[in-house]
Amino acid sequence: MNITIHSTFLPHTDPEASLAFYRDTLGFEVRNDVSYGELRWLTVGPPDQPGTSIVLHPPGVDPGITDDERRTIAEMMAKGTYATIILATKDLDGTFERIQASDHAEVVQEPTEQPWGVRDCAFRDPAGNMVRIQEVR
Repeated sequence: MNITIHSTFLPHTDPEASLAFYRDTLGFEVRNDVSYGELRWLTVGPPDQPGTSIVLHPPGVDPGITDDERRTIAEMMAKGTYATIILATKDLDGTFERIQASDHAEVVQEPTEQPWGVRDCAFRDPAGNMVRIQEVR
């Protein structure tokens, strides 16, 4: 089998703040921007990886989700425990400095050598999603 990752979904609470982080700070390109009423779905991805995308979506819009589940999602997002994505870069220190200087993300962890053999850092994006970035060696 030849299976690749095509897209993954992360919730957002503010499409403009998400664009400022994913497009302006991380340098991802916007591949799609779809509105439905007041709701917006944004598809972004690394320019050199056209087959891999992140879809930033309004949380809890699935009609099968109850109001209690929506509240739980909102509470988990506020704590930064609802969604995580792990990215990779060859220049972890430079990437960390650029994100830290942007004011579009909250620093969770500075670049650190982990006991399991990776060096990484962590941020919370504007919606509270955990964004970990590993150093490619």
